[in-house]
Amino acid sequence: MSVESASGERPSVSAVDDNLLEVIARSLPELRKSERRGAEALLKDPELVLTMTLAELSKLAGVSEPTVIRFSMAIGCEGFRDLRVKLARSLAFARTTSHAAISEDDDLAGLIGKMFDFNLSNLTWARARLDPDAIGAAVAAMLTARKIEFFGYGASGVVAMDAQQKFPLFGVPCGAPLDGHQMVMTAAMMRPGDVAVAISNTGETPAVITAIQTARERGATTVGITGSASPLLEHCDVAVVVETLENTDLYTPTVSRLSAMVVIDILSTAVSLARDDPHRKRFADMKALLASIRSARRVQEDS
Repeated sequence: MSVESASGERPSVSAVDDNLLEVIARSLPELRKSERRGAEALLKDPELVLTMTLAELSKLAGVSEPTVIRFSMAIGCEGFRDLRVKLARSLAFARTTSHAAISEDDDLAGLIGKMFDFNLSNLTWARARLDPDAIGAAVAAMLTARKIEFFGYGASGVVAMDAQQKFPLFGVPCGAPLDGHQMVMTAAMMRPGDVAVAISNTGETPAVITAIQTARERGATTVGITGSASPLLEHCDVAVVVETLENTDLYTPTVSRLSAMVVIDILSTAVSLARDDPHRKRFADMKALLASIRSARRVQEDS
């Protein structure tokens, strides 16, 4: 979130933004000096501030009550009461993610609960920050594509393969080369009318950047799916940012991969829904064929 100076527009907090603490932390450099004192008092002990009245917080911060109200509005709240509501929601989110940190003392039941809590909370986080316009632009590009190539490396390569196997939904040939040389070779053969999709949570993987840059130079429309503003997006016509909160200290992260897969599901389903009736009929026939094959196999296994 960008924060304007004191003379410009104030930051706003989305109704779906559950992390007011992050908003306040990012706003600190642009707040007025007196407002910053209120922000620092809140960040020092948010649990305590949640129980305070307006007068108590102003005394704790050493500022006037009107200053606390101006601070509340400066970080996107309607007033002090609204600040407390959003703070409570932010603390609930923080507890969910922080308590999901894996410990060697966790039993199996605790581990299961933490893994689910962490991933569910992060999916909510990613959903709140996903730009529908970027998704719409990616869908529009894919609807007119002659073919689609997905480029990903490592964990993002798994997402690329997941996207490639959804080619019946996309309705055009799809590929997912995983070797760095294959990526470049495939990208070099792309042309106008093709769509290249680069998947990288960091947006800094050299092989993926080289592939998407090459595809764009050959005239393909390029789409980037990444975790933040990154070097990858410099070579993308459409930027889909899927922001997550990774926890890589004690276990292999799945959050970014899971979130990217959800985005792939959104894209493939949206493209399929926008296709014409003949495509939907072919897709339905394909699903019916698969169902009949599975049914026949079960009959053979039971006989």
